[in-house]
Formats: sequence, C-alpha cells, structure tokens
Amino acid sequence: MDTALVTGVGGQDGIYLAHSLLRDGKRVVGTVTPESAGSLRVATYLQGVEVVPLDVRDAPALRTLVEQVEPTEVYNLAAVSSVGRSWQQPELTIAVNQTAVEVLVDAVLATRDRTGRDVRFFQASTAEVSGTAAESPYARAKAAAEDVVRTAREQSGLHACYARLHIHESPVRTVAFVTRKITRGVAEIALGQSDRLVLGTLDVVRDWGFAGDYVEAIRLMTAADDPVDLPIGTGRPHSLLELVECAFAAAGLGRAGTYVEQDPSLVRPADTAVLVADPEPALRAIGWRAQMRLKELVGQMVAVDMARLRSGVAESVDYLFPRSAD
Repeated sequence: MDTALVTGVGGQDGIYLAHSLLRDGKRVVGTVTPESAGSLRVATYLQGVEVVPLDVRDAPALRTLVEQVEPTEVYNLAAVSSVGRSWQQPELTIAVNQTAVEVLVDAVLATRDRTGRDVRFFQASTAEVSGTAAESPYARAKAAAEDVVRTAREQSGLHACYARLHIHESPVRTVAFVTRKITRGVAEIALGQSDRLVLGTLDVVRDWGFAGDYVEAIRLMTAADDPVDLPIGTGRPHSLLELVECAFAAAGLGRAGTYVEQDPSLVRPADTAVLVADPEPALRAIGWRAQMRLKELVGQMVAVDMARLRSGVAESVDYLFPRSAD
C-alpha cells in the first residue's frame, strides 16, 4: 500500500487532502501540532488517518517519522499561515515555514536513497510570495522554502514541486481567518445573536477558491510524470466587500448596509491590494481548472455556520460538502 505523509493534516487543506487520499486506498499518516486546540476537528474529520502529534520544529522527531513511515508521497502543509501573525511571530514563522521544510526534504532524500523507492514531494507555497506583502516574514519564509524544493529537484533528482496557492476557503476553515469570521458573524446576525460585523479594510481584491478544488490540483501536480511548479487559483477577482455582500445575501439579510463596522486596528502592516491567479498554466500542465465560484462557496460556509449555531455541533463530517444556503 502506498503511504502518504501529510504534515498539518488537521488544517483545512489537510482534511480535504486526507479524504481524497483515503478514497484512493492510500495509507495516510498525518501530523498535528501537539496539544493544539483542534483535537475535536481531528477526531471528527480524520477517521482512518494515522494521526501523529509532532511539532515540525522538532528536527530529530521529523526525521525519525519519515524514516519509520517510508512514505511514497509527502505533502507539506504545516505552516504559520497568516501574514498578520508572521509580523507578530517572525522567528516562529521562519522555523515552521522554512527551516522545517529543509529538514523534511533532507529526510525524504535520505529515505529515498536508503530504500531505493520513488518518493514524491509537494510543498504548499503562497501567492503572497509575488505580492506587495512579499517582504512579510510569511512570504519570505515561503519563498525560501520554494528554493529548497527547486534545489532538491534540480540537484538531487527528487520529484518535488510547489504550488503558489491563492486564497481558498471551505466550511472547515477556522475562525482565525477573515472569511470564516465573516460567515460566522453573518450567521450570528441572521439568528439574532449579534447586530454587527467588525472588519478591517474591505478594498483588497483576491482570488477566492474552494479548498476541495485546490486539493485536487495538489494531487494532480504530485502525480504528474514531470514535476512542475504552478500558481493555483480561479483567475476570478473579487473584493472583500463582494464576499461580505455574498454572505449577507446567503443568510437572507439583503445588503450588508449598517451591519458592517470598520476598525483601522485590524488592517495588516503590509498587504497586497490585488492578488489574482493566472489559471492557464495549471490548465495546460495538469488539466485543472477551479470549479466552484464565490457565491456557491460563501453560501456553503454561511449554511454550515447557521447549522453550527442552531445545533450546537461545532464539527461534523456533514460540513465538508454541504449544500449552499438558499
């Protein structure tokens, strides 16, 4: 049985990726941060996954895990995944987003050389590498990790690639991200539990896609005969204000109007005003194009947050692929 090792398996992408891999009959071993607050999420969404508590900053433990598991596919999704948090914790960001990648790639190469088996490596990078937030600790560390992947491919012949992923969401996105903050806040307003939604800037333009779609792109990239680095996104620009309006409409509230309050303290130290993917390289290289559009995506997220608030059930496998709100 082929074995896939997924770091950061308890995150949004890890959950969708694990389900995709399990459907294909693969053994899935996934790491989660020890003593993290996501234990309920792990228990709910990761049935069938061999979950290993491991801090990717622990280099000896990471090397030992790779040696013991002998994976045929490695997906590195573990990351400090917030530009804002990276400004607050730059050393942690470098340790997780850069140094851990160096250790992991070295461990993969050592296992490949010891066993003689082909190993494929995927690195989750970010579109922020090429944006005006490129000087953030988050983007700099991700760019350095891309260099690690290219070097392993070009100098050691490792089937390794990275994707510059544009923003992608799902109903299992955590509330630490602005999109879930929006859909949760709108659901609370719709159910009479709140009367306002407090946000930072609404002017940023992004390329929002569905995490389930992006995971399929990741699988196709890893399975390709020749490794290729790609931007992954929908190619469709939307402002954050458009996303907010979609959420209010999905909840049956009409326009956002006076519900939204802007707080300057929530604006990031550096942000990219417009960040949109070119979808053509992925279409040419792996035949992939994003399927879900913003209205359906936000509708699903609002529907799930309404269900969460009504039922009191925070996590359910039924939330992975729900129907949109009416």
